[in-house]
Amino acid sequence: MRATGKARPLFDPPLLWRALRDALVRLNPAYQLRNPVMFVTEVVALVTLLLFALAVLGRGEASAGFTFAVSAGLWLTVYFANIAEALAEGRGKAQAESLRASRREVVAKLLPAGDRRAAPQPVPGTALRAGQVVLVEAGDTIPGDGEIVEGIASVNESAITGESAPVIRESGGDRSSVTGGTRVLSDWIVVRITANAGETFLDRMIALVEGARRRKTPNEIALHILLVALTLVFLVVVATLRPFSAYAATVAGQGVPVTLTALAALLVCLIPTTIGGLLSAIGIAGMDRMIQANVIATSGRAVEAAGDVDVLLLDKTGTITLGNRQAAAFLPAAGVSPRELADAAQLASLSDETPEGRSIVVLAKERYALREREVHALGAQFVPFSAQSRMSGVDLDGRSIRKGAADAVEAWVREQGGILPPEVRSAVELVAQRGATPLVVADGARVLGVIELKDIVKGGIKERFAELRRMGIRTVMITGDNPLTAAAIAAEAGVDDFLAQATPETKLRLIRDQQAGGRLVAMTGDGTNDAPALAQADVAVAMNSGTQAAKEAGNLVDLDSNPTKLIEIVEIGKQILITRGALTTFSIANDVAKYFAIIPAVFAGTWPALGALDVMRLATPESAILSAVIFNALIIVALVPLALRGVRFRPMAAGALLRRNVLIYGLGGLVVPFLGIKAIDLLLVALHLV
Repeated sequence: MRATGKARPLFDPPLLWRALRDALVRLNPAYQLRNPVMFVTEVVALVTLLLFALAVLGRGEASAGFTFAVSAGLWLTVYFANIAEALAEGRGKAQAESLRASRREVVAKLLPAGDRRAAPQPVPGTALRAGQVVLVEAGDTIPGDGEIVEGIASVNESAITGESAPVIRESGGDRSSVTGGTRVLSDWIVVRITANAGETFLDRMIALVEGARRRKTPNEIALHILLVALTLVFLVVVATLRPFSAYAATVAGQGVPVTLTALAALLVCLIPTTIGGLLSAIGIAGMDRMIQANVIATSGRAVEAAGDVDVLLLDKTGTITLGNRQAAAFLPAAGVSPRELADAAQLASLSDETPEGRSIVVLAKERYALREREVHALGAQFVPFSAQSRMSGVDLDGRSIRKGAADAVEAWVREQGGILPPEVRSAVELVAQRGATPLVVADGARVLGVIELKDIVKGGIKERFAELRRMGIRTVMITGDNPLTAAAIAAEAGVDDFLAQATPETKLRLIRDQQAGGRLVAMTGDGTNDAPALAQADVAVAMNSGTQAAKEAGNLVDLDSNPTKLIEIVEIGKQILITRGALTTFSIANDVAKYFAIIPAVFAGTWPALGALDVMRLATPESAILSAVIFNALIIVALVPLALRGVRFRPMAAGALLRRNVLIYGLGGLVVPFLGIKAIDLLLVALHLV
C-alpha cells in the first residue's frame, strides 16, 4: 500500500469529526481575515448577534426570533465554509501522519573518509550530514537520501511508492539515487548522503502534505481579487440602502425603513459566499488528488500550471515505448558472415548492462552459439557509452570494435580511414523505416554490419495522445534515435512532432523556443542530463528513481517513476481549473435566484412595487429572507463533495468545455436555487416557523 497514495473515504468519520472541531477553531476572526468574503460574512453575523441581544431586551428593530434565525443562518454559512477547508486539510494531515509513522530511527554504517575498505562506524541516522558516505548492506534500511557511489543492490521502495516489487539501484547511471527509509534486500551499496537530517525527501513530503496553507497560484489570486472586489461593491451598495430607505420613509412618507437585520441578510446573499467558502478547499483537494497519484509537488503553482500546459515533451523510451528495445537481427555487410558480425557485437556488448546490450549478447548466443566470454580474462578495455559520442565498444588484441548510432560510427570509421558501405547505409535506412533502431558495428576502419533493435509502442498510448490533441495540447516525442527511426515511431504512436538525436542542449533549446511563442511546456526526466531542461520547463516531472540533480531541478516528483504519469498530472491540473471555473459559474448564477427572493422581501415595506419580482411567490418577507439565508448556507454543504472530488475531467477543446460548464453549472446555478429557496419556504410555513 502506498504511504502517500492511499485514498481515504470522502467523509471518513475520524477526519469528519476532526474537521467539525477544527471548523469551530477557525471561527476566530483573525483566521477568517485571510478570506475577505468569509470575514465580511462573520462580521455581519456578529452584528446580527448583537441585534438579537437588543431584540431580547426589547430594543430591536425586528422580532428576536427572526433576528436569531438570520444570525444562525449566517454563522452556519461561515462554519460550513470552514468545514470544507478543514476537511480538505485534514485529508492531507492524515497522509502526513502515515508518512511520519513509516519513518523510523536507523543506525548508519559511516565509512571514515568514504573508504570502502575501512571499518564502518555505527552512528544514528539523524546525525548524518550531506557529503558523508555510508555502507548499506542486505537487510539494512537506507539511513538518508543519497547517491550510490559504488555497488549495486536490490531495493524495496514500498515505503515510498507502495510497489511491492523490488528495484535495482546502482552507481554510475540514472538509477543511482536512493531515498531514506527504503531497504536493501540483497548485495551492498556505498551511498553518499545528499541531505542533512530534517531535509530529506520524506521530510519534504511530510511538510508538503501538512502545508495545506500553500501559496496561492496566479489563477487563484486573480479569482481572489475578483471576489474581494465584488464583496466591496455590494458592501458599499448595501450600506447606502439604509439611509436611502430612511429618507423615503420620513421625507417622502413612503413605507418604513429597512431593518439592519434584513440588510445583513441581503449583503451576505449578494456577495459570492459559495465560491468564497469553497475556493481554498478546491485547491487543497487538488493537491490531495496529486498525492493520491503518488506525485509530490515542490510547488503548488506547478500543479495548477499543469492544467494550462500547451506542449508535452515526452521521452520515447519508457513513455511511448515499453522501454526495453530488444535485438532482433544481425544484418552483415558484404563479405562479412552473420557469425562474425554477431561475435563482434557480443564483444562490444559484454560490459553493457542495459537491456539492449544484454539482448545483443543473448541473441548472439541463441543464433550462433556464441557463449559469453569472461570479461577480465580477455584483458579488454571497454569504452562506455556517452551522450556525446553516442557509441560504445571494446579494445582488445589490437582490435577496436565500436557499436552505436549510424552517423556516430560512420564519423569514427572515417577517422580510421574507412567508409560506410552503401549496403550498410541501405540497411540502416531499411531498419529505421520499419520503426526499429539500427546500431552499426565496426572493427577499426572495417564496417561489419547493422544490429536491429525493435521498439514496442505501448498499447493505448495513441488514444491518450488523441485525447490530449482534443484538449489542444501538442505532444512532442524526444529521442536520441536518428530522424528516420523517430519518424516511424512518432507515426505509430500518434504524436504531433518529434525531436531526434536529442542532446541536453537541443532539449533546452526546444523548450525555450516553445516558451518564446507563449506556450507552457511540461516534460519528464530522470537523468542528470535532463536537469537543464527540467529547470527550464514550466511543469517538470522528475522520476524518484532518477538522479538527485533531476529531482532538484523538477517541481514535481513522481514516486512511481512512471514516465506516462505526466499525462495524468496534466489531467489533475486541468481538473482543478475546471472545478474552480465550474463552481465559480454556479456561485455567480445561483445569486440571481437570491436576488429575486430577498430584494422584494427587504424592500416590501418601502417600495411595494418591487413585489413584482417575487416570482417564487414566497409566503412572507420574513420567510423569503430566511429561505435565502438558509439556502445560502446549505448550498456550501451540498457542494463540498464536488469541491473535494473535483468535477469529472473530460478531454475536450477549451471552447466545448466552456459551453458545457456554462450549460450545466450556469443553468444549474439558475434553476437549483429557485427550487431550493421555494422548498425551504414551504417547509418553514409547514412547520409554522414564519
